[in-house]
Amino acid sequence: MKTVLANKKAIALFVIPGLILYIGLVFVPVIWSFVYSFFDGSPGLNWHFTGLDNYARLFKDARFKDALAVNLKYIAMTMLGQVVLGLLMALIFRFWLKRFKNIIRTLIFFPVVLPTVAVGQLFAKIYEIQPNYGLLNSLLDSMGLTSLVQPWIGQASTALVCLSIMDVWVSMGFYAVIFYGALIDIPEEVLEAGRIDGCGAFQTFRYIILPLLKPVTITCLVFSFAGTVKMFESAMALTGGGPGNATTSLSMYMYSTAFSYNKVGYGSTIAIIIFIICIFGTRIINLFDHQKEE
Repeated sequence: MKTVLANKKAIALFVIPGLILYIGLVFVPVIWSFVYSFFDGSPGLNWHFTGLDNYARLFKDARFKDALAVNLKYIAMTMLGQVVLGLLMALIFRFWLKRFKNIIRTLIFFPVVLPTVAVGQLFAKIYEIQPNYGLLNSLLDSMGLTSLVQPWIGQASTALVCLSIMDVWVSMGFYAVIFYGALIDIPEEVLEAGRIDGCGAFQTFRYIILPLLKPVTITCLVFSFAGTVKMFESAMALTGGGPGNATTSLSMYMYSTAFSYNKVGYGSTIAIIIFIICIFGTRIINLFDHQKEE
């Protein structure tokens, strides 16, 4: 291995193909979108340079502000649910369900590999109110809680929460597996030393397990943030961005602007804003990893 790593030609052989793919599939489109953001219209159709007008337009665009608010609410709810529930499930695998952990891990991870459209249709049936009650409304009705029966994804007040619950259910298994891998790497001697010193379950978690999981937690938060800030497929599958604009994210607004209304320049501007939010958000999360070190 040392011989391979010392060979610059071998390093280039491994690095250059991936670097070319990264530049072609990520870097070039970002630069392309950035250039397009200074233009208005669509290439070949009323395409002209406008400078910073598209960026100034964002501050006056009510739909952009609504989409940004939807994104922020969704990120807060979904990130918390995915990471916290993923950690909780990993703790259960590690300390309480050792006998059946393999079966349960498989069941928890299974939603991760399901197609988004299939998951959207599944939850649409769960939340359904017409022509027949879905699972949720049927349960409420059978328990005598008829007053709580409502069109969960058909009203603005609950649609985003329902979407967030669906995405938490889909992704928490992914984070549970990551956390579980980190938990089994914690030496048993460290946990035993804590017990000898009189640490209870909560104290062991707070003062021993949680600090040791900090790097993995930061990584999971970055993964979750990067996924939620690009919210598109799940919302399109479950609600289509509705009712009204209640679940329309920045990515969905960018897509409709660029491809439905042929305003590629303004759509590219929104895409750049999403990119900036992603960069700054991950940077802020990573700052917590170095907080105590400084």
